[in-house]
Order: sequence, then C-alpha cells, then structure tokens
Amino acid sequence: MNKQTIFEQIKHINAIGQEYWSARELYGALDYTKWDKFLNVIAKAKEACKNSGQSIDDHFPRVEKLINLPKTAQRDIGDLHLTRYACYLIVQNADPGKEVIALGQTYFAFQTRKAELIEQAYEQLETEDEKRLLLRQEMVAHNKQLADAAKAAGVIKPWEYAVFQNHGYMGLYDGLGAKDIHAKKGLKKSENILDHMGSTELAANLFRATQTEEKLKREKIKGKQKANRTHYEVGKKVRQTIKELGGTMPEDLPTHESIKKIETKKPKGLKSGGK
Repeated sequence: MNKQTIFEQIKHINAIGQEYWSARELYGALDYTKWDKFLNVIAKAKEACKNSGQSIDDHFPRVEKLINLPKTAQRDIGDLHLTRYACYLIVQNADPGKEVIALGQTYFAFQTRKAELIEQAYEQLETEDEKRLLLRQEMVAHNKQLADAAKAAGVIKPWEYAVFQNHGYMGLYDGLGAKDIHAKKGLKKSENILDHMGSTELAANLFRATQTEEKLKREKIKGKQKANRTHYEVGKKVRQTIKELGGTMPEDLPTHESIKKIETKKPKGLKSGGK
C-alpha cells in the first residue's frame, strides 16, 4: 500500500458528515509497535492543541473499542476519534526518523490548509450566486474524481456511468432518477440539473459525490452493481442526515436560473462592447 494514500484509506465519516481518523488505526499506519509510546505522542499533541486555544475534547474525543475475551467476555481498550487537525498535531510530534511520519506531515498539512482555504473562500462570499458558482466548480472537479473511482470499480461505458449517477440521485432524492428530477424541477431534457441548483442543493450533491468517491476507494469496491448500490446508499445517507437536521429535502428546493447565465453576466456599470 502506498504510504501517502493510506491516510485517505483509513479516514472515516461519521453520521453527520464529519471526517475522523481512529487513533488505533493511525498508530498502525505510522509504524508504531507500542501503544504506550504512541500515547506519549498523543499527549504532546493534546498539549499543543491546548496551547493553540483549541478544545482537546473537540479534536481528541474518546470512544469505546471493545475486544473479545474468552467465554464471550469483552474489554474496552479505548480509542480516539481524531480530527484532521489532531492528526496534524500528532505527526508533528511523532518520531521524525520514520519515513511515513514525513509523508504524514505533508499529507495532513496540505489537507488542513486546503480545507482552511476553501472554508475562508466560502465565508467571504456574500451572495447566493457567488456561493453557487464556487460549489458548482467544486462539483465539476469532484465529479471527475468520482468518475475515475467508478471506472476503477468497473463502471466503464458511458451508459454504465449514467446508470451509476442515477443511483446516487435516487438515494438522495427518495427514489427520483435524473428524468424524474428534471420533471419535478420543470427543466428541459437538455438542461443540466446541477446548473439549476441553489447552494444548499449543490452542497448536498457535492457531499454525495465526495463521500461516494472515498467509499469506493477506501473499501476497494469492485463490480458495477456494487458501485451502483454504494452510490445509492451514500445518497440515502445524505438524505437521512438532512432529515435529521430538519432541512428541506432536495427535490423540494427551488429551481434556479442556469449557472451559465450567471457566469456570463457583466459587472454592473459596465456596458457591453458588442451587440
């Protein structure tokens, strides 16, 4: 296994869409052989977290991890669900002599900074149109990555990918496929569904795409049917999360002006030089 990608493969997503890493799994990925030594590294990371003004409980929450003992008994050996920032602090305080530690430092530093930049860019946006443009661009990029992951799983032909995409929509839209969504949203056959979504609906679909991509890769899913089922299940999970948070279901969100028209709009006060 490529040491650079192992950090992606052991990443988990909880019920509300937050990513985390198991301390027990990270311990193995970083080539530590004694848990006590790794706990010393975690202690240093926690201290750094505290000194930075962050909450240790937010970044290093303890969870149960049960192991089986003789006669059906079990024992809780404990684990931590680490945030990306917690992992970053851990690799910064780990044994610098290990090659995998250097790779981990690069990975978590890059991912942490990337997330910060995206969050900062989104927070600075003031209008719905600006948010739509940013999310639509992210959707284009992640759909390409999703297509690559689907291809690796065995979804090869264009029509197979269309079926694969439809399964994701059906999971997220309570059984509605692309044609059904077109009809419900009042869109023409030639119009792209994503181009007419608002920022809330785009965000839900972006989450569906990114989590499906990661699940296909992480679980090394093979076969068109398994890939389709995975996309459907992820879409359904995103829908369930929206429901639990009291949000509006995506099929009930309003249809917006095409994003392509927004992209071509001239800034106010400027006159077009052509007819």
